[in-house]
Amino acid sequence: MKMRHTLMGVMMSLSMVLFAQEAPERMFIPPFDFPLTLSGNFGELRSNHFHGGLDFKTQGVVGKPVRNIADGYVSRVTVTPGGYGQAVYMVHDNGYSSVHGHLLRFDPAIARVVEDYQYENETFEVDLTFEPDRFRFAQGEVFAWSGNEGYSFGPHLHMEIRKTDTGEYIDPLQFYLDKIKDTTPPRATHIMLYPQRGKGVLNGSQEKQSFPLAAMNKPLEAWGAIAAGIKAYDYMDGTHNNYGVRSVVLYVDSTEVFRSTVDGFLPDENRAINAWTDYEEYVTRTSWFMRSQVLPGNPWRMLEANEDGGVVTIDEERDYHFRYVLTDLYGNSKDYTFVVRGKQQPIAPWKPEGKNLLHWNEDNMVWDLGLELTIPQGRLYDDVELNYRLLVDSTAVSYQYQLHDRPVPLHEPCSLKIGVHKFPVTDMSKYYVVQLKNGKKASRGGRFENGYMHATVSELGTFAVAIDTIAPRVVPLNRNAWKNGNIQFKITDAETGIKSYKVYIDGAFALFTFSSKNARLKLKHPNRLKKGIPHELTVEVTDYCGNQARESYTFKDVI
Repeated sequence: MKMRHTLMGVMMSLSMVLFAQEAPERMFIPPFDFPLTLSGNFGELRSNHFHGGLDFKTQGVVGKPVRNIADGYVSRVTVTPGGYGQAVYMVHDNGYSSVHGHLLRFDPAIARVVEDYQYENETFEVDLTFEPDRFRFAQGEVFAWSGNEGYSFGPHLHMEIRKTDTGEYIDPLQFYLDKIKDTTPPRATHIMLYPQRGKGVLNGSQEKQSFPLAAMNKPLEAWGAIAAGIKAYDYMDGTHNNYGVRSVVLYVDSTEVFRSTVDGFLPDENRAINAWTDYEEYVTRTSWFMRSQVLPGNPWRMLEANEDGGVVTIDEERDYHFRYVLTDLYGNSKDYTFVVRGKQQPIAPWKPEGKNLLHWNEDNMVWDLGLELTIPQGRLYDDVELNYRLLVDSTAVSYQYQLHDRPVPLHEPCSLKIGVHKFPVTDMSKYYVVQLKNGKKASRGGRFENGYMHATVSELGTFAVAIDTIAPRVVPLNRNAWKNGNIQFKITDAETGIKSYKVYIDGAFALFTFSSKNARLKLKHPNRLKKGIPHELTVEVTDYCGNQARESYTFKDVI
């Protein structure tokens, strides 16, 4: 059987040989000097991206010394309210780079540079780059301490390893196989079958159907072209976490029709997770199915399939034996089998309306009264028969546009213009593009120009123009603790979100950390306050439409 992406398969095999020659276990040491356990592995399925590294547990606490895994230098340091929180980027002398996220604090020399920048620029957020001779660390030296900063919901260290020349993410676990025990195979719970539109039918329907594997005790009846998908996770010894599955192989009647191997990806391939997984199932039900099908516009290299992209043709009245093989990096493996029985059934032909058909391999334009959506070639993973609707409301500031009734991901953001026909507010900075999704509103930002709001969108959905004139909300927390220097606020915005904030104490900028996971502001250096005197505090918070909240408070007796 001819397989797609066979050259990549040869390159992957060669890569494994090279790794074996380089003795990968000696290239990097562990980041900690205690036994390693993982809360997350490489390639886990996440919203719009694959997990690009390993999450090391830190024994339930913060403050564990983080050791440099190989000789190198600090190339970049970032501080953000979400994402990695506080992170160190290291370039190693062996051709690889690493990223260490959710850190509690940096090496003192790095911390001084970061804090000087924060105070000089009156900002919490930092993105600094350094020359190779600025901060060098030998293998084993401590350069930071583990934490729970950023978008993290428990103490751990997120660590990535990338190829320095290409930026490609690779699986760090291959370097630590002897440091982490795993004898537990992946496990699956459900399969999904996808009749191809106009070409296949399953149990009398052309709609996709999900089945629990535990109840697969009789054949499913199908005819024509169908694809399969599986819901599965990996597991490891001694933990209750679930992980991403490294290898998924599908056989039909002992012939391999599909293979995925999650061992590396380039940054611009990351959103291709939305082509491999069932995007609609995740968005609507938060359920991850990995499709054993290569959609025509999917750029991800780590998929191999038959000439039909993993689609199976059921054209004989007999039993077709499907077998999934799930394998982790340690070689732990588990098989799952089910039967699809060929039974002739009528297949309704697919007759798309040409004016509403978007092509994955062409430039596409959707326009109507007050609407213009541009989708360049390479942004769609498959053809889309657009279910378009225009909702006219004479009282609204714009029409409402349904750009498909099901969520469809775009590989890169696309340009959307929506006309504004009512102007109840004269300040055009208060207008923004809103996406209506699952009964909720989500801001997509935008700017006003020549009668239109211009924005970019990352999926097809329902959009309109809205107005935000409401300032963010500032709530002081536990005022009784302020005298001890524990000064905190909660800041929220109901519409377009928090863009920036600043806090001044006695007229001088005061550095407050901000966590997007709980919307908390917290004074970082209470020791800078003079003790035993009254203080005047002012907090300013601005949203993405320029609405600002400004609140002032007094407190005293800092101990």
